[in-house]
Amino acid sequence: MLEERPLLLLSNDDGVDAKGIRELISALRPMADLIVVAPDGPRSGSAGAITSERPIRYSKVQEEDGLLVFKCTGTPVDCIKLAFHTLIPRTPDLVIGGINHGDNSSVNVHYSGTMGVVIEGCLKGVPSIGFSLCNHSADADFSATIPYIRAIVSKTLEEGLPVGTCLNVNFPDTADLKGIRICRQTDGRWINELVERDHPRGGVYFWLTGEYKNLEPEAEDSDHWALDHNYVAVTPTQIDVTAYALMEQMKKWKFDV
Repeated sequence: MLEERPLLLLSNDDGVDAKGIRELISALRPMADLIVVAPDGPRSGSAGAITSERPIRYSKVQEEDGLLVFKCTGTPVDCIKLAFHTLIPRTPDLVIGGINHGDNSSVNVHYSGTMGVVIEGCLKGVPSIGFSLCNHSADADFSATIPYIRAIVSKTLEEGLPVGTCLNVNFPDTADLKGIRICRQTDGRWINELVERDHPRGGVYFWLTGEYKNLEPEAEDSDHWALDHNYVAVTPTQIDVTAYALMEQMKKWKFDV
């Protein structure tokens, strides 16, 4: 009897037609059966957003041996919820987000629709991985990432991940990758985030923009240091955001009620 191939559920936040997800499909088809459920257009920055005020629809856009591709009117998280509810024949072996056009390291994990995919998969109890390239171009070159993506997916299928954890993988924009570093999330923040302009019909309006500020540029165990030095940054990420050390301290507090 032939062994069942792994089943991978793929999505992204750049849309079903983005180059990044098409490269991901090409990279993983030799390894597994793929079901893709992705937004019908760009949803960058949607994080864990869900659709609650309008209907969600989907349609099939491609079907081949070992590959099903659907587009969805909702958010990246909607795509994963819809897939689990309706579109997958069994629990997938992995949920994968990407390949994202842009950096999702450091605090970007909190804004990223790609990582929204991954966190939703993790919440479903499935090992999940997000892949991102530090290049926002629609025609970004993903070729250097492919061997690493295959290796990380293969190893994760072999080893699994602890319940409640997932992987945030970021690639520097270079063909000269030095290898993989297991990293923590960099302490950083966005500054100068809005540009104010006069509206021609009166009043003002704002464009979201901003600059990223690394608060610890010399920290060699961080994801930004790895990216700045041409390493693939792999950050184990957990969905339990409880501050356990503070919780223990607060048990000693005396509240005046």
